[in-house]
Formats: sequence, C-alpha cells, structure tokens
Amino acid sequence: MKKAFWSIVILMIVSLIACNGDSEQKTNSNQMNEPFEANVEEGNNTTNNMESKETTEDAENPGEQNDDEAKDIKDSDRKVMYTANLEVEVESFQKSYQTIESKAEEIEGYVVKSNRHENEEDESINGQVTVRVPQEKFQEFIMSVEEESHNVLDSSTSGEDVTEEYVDLESRLASKEKVEKRLESFMDEAEKTEDLLDISKDLEEIQTDIEDIKGQMKYLENKTDLATVTIQLQEIDAGISSTGKDDLNTWEKTVQQFMKSVNSLIIIFSSIFIFVAGNIPVFILIGIILFILFFIIRKRKRTNHKRE
Repeated sequence: MKKAFWSIVILMIVSLIACNGDSEQKTNSNQMNEPFEANVEEGNNTTNNMESKETTEDAENPGEQNDDEAKDIKDSDRKVMYTANLEVEVESFQKSYQTIESKAEEIEGYVVKSNRHENEEDESINGQVTVRVPQEKFQEFIMSVEEESHNVLDSSTSGEDVTEEYVDLESRLASKEKVEKRLESFMDEAEKTEDLLDISKDLEEIQTDIEDIKGQMKYLENKTDLATVTIQLQEIDAGISSTGKDDLNTWEKTVQQFMKSVNSLIIIFSSIFIFVAGNIPVFILIGIILFILFFIIRKRKRTNHKRE
C-alpha cells in the first residue's frame, strides 16, 4: 500500500511539472510569434523622429563652421552696399542730366529716377537724379560728375558691410535645402494618405522659406553689385554761383542788379498787358454804356436849349 501511495504521488508531481513546462513553452512561443511588423513600424517611427529632429536642428542652427568662415572672409569677397550723395551747381540742368545719363550707360549703369523743378522767379531749374552704377566704377563715376559740375556744394559716401548677413543666409539656405530633400524622400516612402498630407504641408513651408531666403540673397547681391548715387543739381543764375555772391566785384553786382531790374520791368508790363487784354470785353461794355449816357445827356441839352 505504501508503495502504491508513493507511486501515485510521484506521478502527480511529474504531471504537474509537465503541465507547467508546456504552459511556459506555449507562452514563450506566443511571445515570439507576435507580429513582427509592429516592431518594424515602431523602429521606423523612431528613426523618422530622429531624422526629423536632426533636420530641425540643421535648419535652426547654421553651424559653427559657417560662422568661422564668415570671420575669415577675404576683403575681396566681402559684400558692401555703397551709397553716395552729391549736391552740385551746374550751368545747364538739361545738359548735365544728359551727361550723367550717358556716363552711367557707358559704365553699364542706369538712371533709377529723376525729378526737376523750375523756379519761376529766375527761371532756373533744380532737380535730383538717382543712378545705379557698378561698384568697381563707383569712385570713377563720382569723380566724373564732380569734374563736369560748375561747383560741388556737398559730397558724401558711405558703405554698409552685409557679408555676415549674406553668409548666414547661405547657411540657412543650405540647411533648408537639406531638409527639403529629406522630406521629399519621406514622401516617396510614405504609404498612408495622412502621412502624405503632413509631409506635403511641411514641404510647402520649407519651400516657402527657401524662396524667401533666395529673395533676400538676390536683394543683397543687387545692392552690393551696384552702388547708388543720388545727385542734387542746382542750375546757377546768369553764370553766377550762389556760393560766391558775397565775393562779387562791382561789375558782376551791376550785371546782377541790371538783370533783376529788367526782369521786374518785364513782369510789370506783362501784368499790364494781361490785365488789358483779358478785360477787353468789360472795357467794350463800359464804353458802350458811356457812349449811350453821353448821347442821352447831349440830346437833353439840345432840347433844353431849343426851349429857351
């Protein structure tokens, strides 16, 4: 009996161990057979997040190498916006304007805008001309304008260094273009419509940023390739410079006073002529009325004289 009892106990223990082993093996088998695609998808998401983070950092941080390059730029490669302002006296506004325009075209520049104003008192012409000229011909053009002028009243030049700004734009453009390529590759690999829409939106924003940066770079290139020169032209009166009036000799003062007197007489006679010619209809009407009154008065006098 004892042997049979212990045999039964041993069999029960073996059965329990076998059941536990099968259960563990089944559990391990189920864990190993979970969808492998989910793990792959999770890995892909992680990779995408890391790449997105890298691209964002590239876009926001231009890089230390570019900063070092900006500091080590040669003088010949620097981008400087040059401007000049001149105020000159000329003997003839129209002639000087044509000379400035011809000189600008000769060095591959052009007139941006111009305006003129005629002084009614002395009939002189004043005006302003703004010209864009190649930077390498900047000083040459200024010297030619000063040489062609009767007198230079004021002259000033200035320059603004935009090299670091331009280099920064170049770095930002390179980073944005790198992000653009990565987004395009993500779009080619995307399978879900939602993912395609999200990537398309991000790609559109990046492309807009790229166009803005290119526009800023083009503006700086234009401003640095062509210098801006603004010229104030003052036509002098009767060949006398306004800056030398205090030093005029007796003859020059006489000529100036004579010209003023002549101009005054012309203005007076012109005013009288305009008044008379412009009021002829009124004078005719007044003349007719006076003639009628004279005729009536004369007729009455004759009548009275006959009665007497």
